[in-house]
Formats: sequence, structure tokens, C-alpha cells
Amino acid sequence: MQFTRVRARGEPPHRDPRVYADLGELVRLQFEAQGFSFLPRQPLHSVLHGRHASRLRGRGLNFEELRGYLPGDDIRNVDWRATARAGEPQVRVYTEERDRPVWLLVNQRQAMFFGSRERMKSVTAAEATALAAWRVLGAGDRVGAMVFDDSDIVTIRPQRSRNQVMRVLGAVVEKNHRLHAGNPGPADPAIINEALRRLLPLARHDCLVCVIGDGSGVDEETTRLITRLNAHNDCLFVMVYDPVEARLPRVGRLTASDGERRLAFNSSDRRLQEDFAADFQDRLDALRKLSRRQAIPLLPVSTAERVAGQVRRLLGHRVTASRA
Repeated sequence: MQFTRVRARGEPPHRDPRVYADLGELVRLQFEAQGFSFLPRQPLHSVLHGRHASRLRGRGLNFEELRGYLPGDDIRNVDWRATARAGEPQVRVYTEERDRPVWLLVNQRQAMFFGSRERMKSVTAAEATALAAWRVLGAGDRVGAMVFDDSDIVTIRPQRSRNQVMRVLGAVVEKNHRLHAGNPGPADPAIINEALRRLLPLARHDCLVCVIGDGSGVDEETTRLITRLNAHNDCLFVMVYDPVEARLPRVGRLTASDGERRLAFNSSDRRLQEDFAADFQDRLDALRKLSRRQAIPLLPVSTAERVAGQVRRLLGHRVTASRA
């Protein structure tokens, strides 16, 4: 099988795919979106197994009919009022909804334009989005997204089609390609809260809400909004991080680049070391606290490895050493 590179509208040629998300690469990830799921029944080694599994509702249920009790029926489905009227046990029968809406909240803010290993955080988030979108479509569910940068939010309502996945990926690539080292500082770190506020009336119940980003902008308002969403939906955090964020190596002067511009700095500077570590720890602590409080699964995804392998490993798929 031969693949043709798919180029986003207006994309200049020869962008480094480690620095900028490539639409063709995101399309190819459909063939790696296997070996994991977001459904309640999880493998033993999945981070969604155990206490988190009880939080995953999966697809919603539709009332189908009321009928007489049969041996083996779940007693929890007995309708006691109908039983009293009929004079014999009556049970309510439900069928699982054919699909459910899945919302991907994707962070493509300037703070995501950082990476020291295989790829930028922004590219890692784009690949995680692609894997989730293709897997959701493969499971027969509807996929939608809110893709945001520092000043704007693109909303794509859930649908079930390949074209819909392409719309989601196209929006991610468009935001991603606006990032560069010369951009001004963050215009609105709390724009994630605006995205969550817009999502509340759209995700009323039985949705899966997957927040993909580095945890920047998370505050008490984020906690309040997530708590409201999590009351009637499944929520999931994918925290994208770079190993250097946790500990900046003391190797003297370094040069950072976006592929076009370069910035030199002293990595041994004590103040810089402390600021780097503190910023990362604050973001991690905020997400962990929210995760524990609401029993929301937290999936850490590093820029230093292939995203597909990490996702499969986190969600319980055993990978042999030769395939890792």
C-alpha cells in the first residue's frame, strides 16, 4: 500500500514533522489506533482499570420496554410501581445507545510549542488527538472537538464519519502551524476555562470528554467546570510533557529552535532551573489533585517516545521489547 502525503491548506512545504504536525502523518495514525479503548471494560494493566473503571459509564442506555420478570433478570431493573399495579414482577428493559459523543479538547497554545526529544509538545498533542479520534470512529462513536490556542476556540460538533475526523485533524493542524518562537506571550492562559464553559451545554450527559494538553491554565475555575462536566459524563486527562520540563539539564549554554529561529540561553542558571521545575510541578500537582478529587484518569504522555506505543501501554496493551 502506498501513501500520498496530505498537505493542509496553506501549508508551506518542508516543515519538520517533529516541530509541526503533519496532516499526512496524523492520517496514517489510523492504522496504529488499535490495542486500546475508552470503554468501561478495560484490561487488567490499564490505568482505566480498577477504581477508574467504575467511573467510566460508556454509552448511555435507552428505555426499550416494560415486561414480566424472567429468571436471570437483574433485580435492580424491577419496576416496583408497575409490579404493584400488575400484581406480578415487572422489569424495565434497556438497550445501549448505538453511539456516544466524544469531545476532544485540544491545547495548541504557545506554551505547547516546546520539545527537547522526539517532537514538540504541540505535535505530541496532535498525535494523541489523531489516535483518539481514529479509535473513537473505529468503535462506532461520534467524535467532536474544541481546539484552542491563546486567543481562539474552534468548535466541531460530534459526528460519526471519516470526513469528521479529517475536520478535527485539519483544525488541529491549522492551529499548530500558527505556532512559532516569535509569537508574543500568552494572551489568555485561562482560555481552557472558556472552552469548558462552551462545552457544558453541549455535553449534557453520557459523553466522553478528553482534555489533551500540558496542564497550563488549570486553576480553581477549571476544577469547578470539570466537576460539573464529570457529574454526568466520563472525563479523561492526557497530560503532555517533555522530560526537560521536570529537570533542566545543567549543560551550560543551549540553543532552542523552532526550525527557523534560534534562542540561546544558559541552562545552568539557577533561577532558570528553579523556574522550570516549579512550573512543571505546579501543573502536575494541579492535575493530580483534580484527578484524585473527581476520580478522573490521568494519562501522562511524553514527547520522548512514540505516542501510539505510550497510549497502548497506558491502556493495558502489553508490548514486547522488540516492538516497543
